Amino acid sequence: MSIYGLILAGGSGSRLWPLSRELYPKQLLNLNSDRSLLQSTFDRLAVFITPENIVSITNIKHAPNVKLQLGSTTVLSEPVSKNTAPAIVLAAKFIAQKSGEDPVILVVPSDHLIKNIDKFRATVEKGEKLAKEGYIVTFGVKPNYPETGYGYINAENMQFVEKPDARTAQKYLDAGTYYWNAGIFMFKASTLLAETARLAPEIAKIADKIDFTDGIPYVEFEKMPSISIDYAIMEKSGKIKLIPLESDWNDLGSWQSIYDTGEKDADGNVFSGTVLNEGSKNSLVYSSSKLVAAIGLEDTIIVETEDAILACKKDRSQDVKQVYETLRAQNNDAHLVHKTVHRPWGWYTVMTQGKGFLTKTIHVNPGHKLSVQSHEHRSEHWVVLSGMAKVLLDGKEHTLEAGKSIDIPVKAVHSLQNPYKEDIEIIEVQKGDILSEDDIIRYEDIYGRS
Repeated sequence: MSIYGLILAGGSGSRLWPLSRELYPKQLLNLNSDRSLLQSTFDRLAVFITPENIVSITNIKHAPNVKLQLGSTTVLSEPVSKNTAPAIVLAAKFIAQKSGEDPVILVVPSDHLIKNIDKFRATVEKGEKLAKEGYIVTFGVKPNYPETGYGYINAENMQFVEKPDARTAQKYLDAGTYYWNAGIFMFKASTLLAETARLAPEIAKIADKIDFTDGIPYVEFEKMPSISIDYAIMEKSGKIKLIPLESDWNDLGSWQSIYDTGEKDADGNVFSGTVLNEGSKNSLVYSSSKLVAAIGLEDTIIVETEDAILACKKDRSQDVKQVYETLRAQNNDAHLVHKTVHRPWGWYTVMTQGKGFLTKTIHVNPGHKLSVQSHEHRSEHWVVLSGMAKVLLDGKEHTLEAGKSIDIPVKAVHSLQNPYKEDIEIIEVQKGDILSEDDIIRYEDIYGRS
């Protein structure tokens, strides 16, 4: 019986705003190493699971970046977000079909920090034995302080409870029978699918109609209830077994957790980027682009990005989600995207924007190219800053070295390409009445975007 890994990579990471944004969330970020949280999760599973047996499921808006980071790994794309139960059930069905057998599946979130891989693997092996016996295994973390940002599981009666207030969290800690819900599960595909049919038939009926020939279809998936695996299955099933996670574990879901896991100086500070400190203690300062001067801070979090700054007390880091939700309710793009936007071919940074114009720098990695496209509402002017650019414009090919420029008229079919070994950087000036990423008609795209 084979073991498969399933990485859940569809979260928004709202509590790590302003670094994490809706279109480029925390699992895609390099927070504690030169590998993203998603890539680190894959690396951890690949130690004891055949890499070809690792599957990731994410939202369609994150799929291009997830595919880029995971390379040849199979990536399933949800047309809309419907929480963890539909995602896990569909992925389990897909893996069972892909394997042609009844595999054991280990489900892990993409935003955990686990350093002791040997102990993690040993715990998973215990879970594998129970999974083969027909149980759905959940892995709990023994709490060492009254955390209000995690769900809990009572090992005595397998009761799953949501994030508590401070007083209730202390009560759970004192009881000694509660574990943090790590959101890590293990089961045979047949066990989960049978329990879904019994306990969540509305999910099972829709899942039965999907054959994955053309991925996960919107028409069917949109009918799925939006519900977590805890509510849909775990709280109702009599086949649940809890195994304490023996390894270290951190859910990198808040700035407090980033501080807790960061390397501290003699005064308990965690600094990242260009930071000038005078007398601060027990604080986190994260600078992504500017010099940040910290004077006399205590128990404070400062996070600087190109277009936003967060300042809060460490013990209020869970409330950052409220800022994110407020920005979203106000249709403020600061919750949605950075000024620097990552694409499969590289990235671009918005420098200035005004009425009828927008200026970007565009970086194209070697061997990559933008789609063959046109715009209905804007013209563009490109100036090559470095590298050698290949430009396709209305059927003609142009090669531009640094210092050269070219005009892209409205409705012209064009593409910026880099078949060379050096990076390309250009300045793009857009002019028009609509300056939106939605104003793109794609004719060819090597990354499968439409």
